[in-house]
Amino acid sequence: MTDAPLLDRIESRKLAIYGSLLVLPSVFMLSLFAFWPTVATLWASLFSKGTVRRPSQFVALDNYDFLFSDPSFWQVVGNNLIYAGVTIPVSIGLAMGMALWANARIPARALVRIAYFTPTMLPMVAAANLWLFFYTPDIGVLSRLFGLFGISGINWLGQPETALASIIMVTIWKEAGFFMIFYLAALQTIPPDLKEAALIEGAGRWTYFRRILLPLLMPTTLFVMVNALINSVKLIDHLFILTKGGPDNASKLILYWIWEMAFSYFDRPSAAAMTVLVLIVLGVLAVLQFAVLERRIHYR
Repeated sequence: MTDAPLLDRIESRKLAIYGSLLVLPSVFMLSLFAFWPTVATLWASLFSKGTVRRPSQFVALDNYDFLFSDPSFWQVVGNNLIYAGVTIPVSIGLAMGMALWANARIPARALVRIAYFTPTMLPMVAAANLWLFFYTPDIGVLSRLFGLFGISGINWLGQPETALASIIMVTIWKEAGFFMIFYLAALQTIPPDLKEAALIEGAGRWTYFRRILLPLLMPTTLFVMVNALINSVKLIDHLFILTKGGPDNASKLILYWIWEMAFSYFDRPSAAAMTVLVLIVLGVLAVLQFAVLERRIHYR
């Protein structure tokens, strides 16, 4: 007779080997393009800037001390906090509102969806060049529009008071349609019977949205929030075309500053240190988002 436990062990080993082979490509790609670059960046942030006459030396946390003592660092961080604090909630709110409208029974619903999603299909550089026609002083669309009310001479991208707000406007216009797709897909999975039952019970539209629709959309909201958080620190294309971080660092964001330190000033250790700080902050915020929102999520 064949030993049944022995056969079970052989079958379990076969399944383990089969599973390992399935995940091996993903592990290899993640190690090559995620884990190894992260470790290499962390290691590079612990060394000084090297030159031909003075090779780089191990300086431990000196690069981080230099960043924290640099006023430009705090200005860039402040810009990014304002940028994220405005773009994330506004983009998500607009995306949810657009999805509710695009999912409703309205005339030309397909055209409405296409109109909302069109900005997302445009490349970043093309979108930035398009907005230059709006922001150009005197001859731009916004200048002509405000000129009708006697307001002229606004240099939207050339003055510190409006440069960052102009970048924020472009980002919201670009991302809201992208996030709308996820909400629209989630709305189409919700049974219409829930709305009919709520109306029979006397619930109004606001009550139905707050008590039924919003909790069912929380998994999508969590996914969108994590993506919006990542997007808030990776903007660089628009800045190249519109402001290049100016004027006087008024619109400079973290990723652009990292690129500038690494490839304009050739200070790669400082750029590596800044990258490590960004990874740590993003990781902590993602954990907090999952920890807080997980309690309000109802998976079906």
